[in-house]
Amino acid sequence: MAHSEQHSRGSHDHASATTNRTRLGWAIVIVATVLVVEVVGAVATGSLALLADAGHMASDLIGLTVALVATIIAARPATDRHSFGFQRVEVFAALFNGLLLIGVAAFVAVEGVSRLITPEEVSIPPVPLLIVAVIGLVANFGALMLLRGGASSSLNMRGAYLEVLGDLLGSATVIIASLVILVTGFAPADAIASLVIAAMIIPRAISLLRDVIRVLLQQTPVETDVAEIRSHILAEDGVVDVHDVHVWAVTTGKNIFSAHVVVEPAIFEQGEPGRLLDRLSTCLSAHFDVGHSTFQIEPAEHARHEEHLHP
Repeated sequence: MAHSEQHSRGSHDHASATTNRTRLGWAIVIVATVLVVEVVGAVATGSLALLADAGHMASDLIGLTVALVATIIAARPATDRHSFGFQRVEVFAALFNGLLLIGVAAFVAVEGVSRLITPEEVSIPPVPLLIVAVIGLVANFGALMLLRGGASSSLNMRGAYLEVLGDLLGSATVIIASLVILVTGFAPADAIASLVIAAMIIPRAISLLRDVIRVLLQQTPVETDVAEIRSHILAEDGVVDVHDVHVWAVTTGKNIFSAHVVVEPAIFEQGEPGRLLDRLSTCLSAHFDVGHSTFQIEPAEHARHEEHLHP
């Protein structure tokens, strides 16, 4: 039964990875097309907000490409040297995307403040600016819908999703700025819009980086309650104690668990360790979404002997 569950999980993971690669491929095509339109529009109108959004889209294009490459590498099978496979490559791709987002936000913020302090004599035509921004909004919405389905499956896909979400918000902000300029003639609205874009990017980048750091430090996943896992294990017949409990994630949704389980002598005398392992593994997989669990079944005498090895 355990083998069947692992096979089913592996098939599902493969299908999910293939779907994610397709999503990323189409998103790259959309973002690259809109990037060209926005760069031409920014040059033609002199809009800093549009240039800021184009810069963000350029970073997105790089980020999405890195994310796509990461999904391809992550799909490679495990080896003796890489016993957990290459799935953590996606975490490093998310790290890259998070840092890239912060870099773009910082550049946009500096340019926006500079233009507000020292206004340039640039007449920004609001109608072309509005048209380009609307094109960007529609295209980004399409890319966002493509990536939405995979955003919860891995940090890598979440990073890609956040990149495009930032573009969508950026396009909406440019639209508002262009309308303000069209109605009131207030040109600084363009620089203010660029600062708003930067302010929207930073919190999402920090959130992504926080999750990446949590995985790289092998912290217990946020959604996992170690105390509850202990309670489930202790509730099994024959179990008297559990120690050296560790839970971490290779990448999002790929949780690993290990523990030493102290059992009554009767478990060994009756030849029950195998059945107990099956029950424990099934419990963790069903209740705590742990795909890989390792238990060391040991008698109380061995546990006492281990104390000096595991202070």
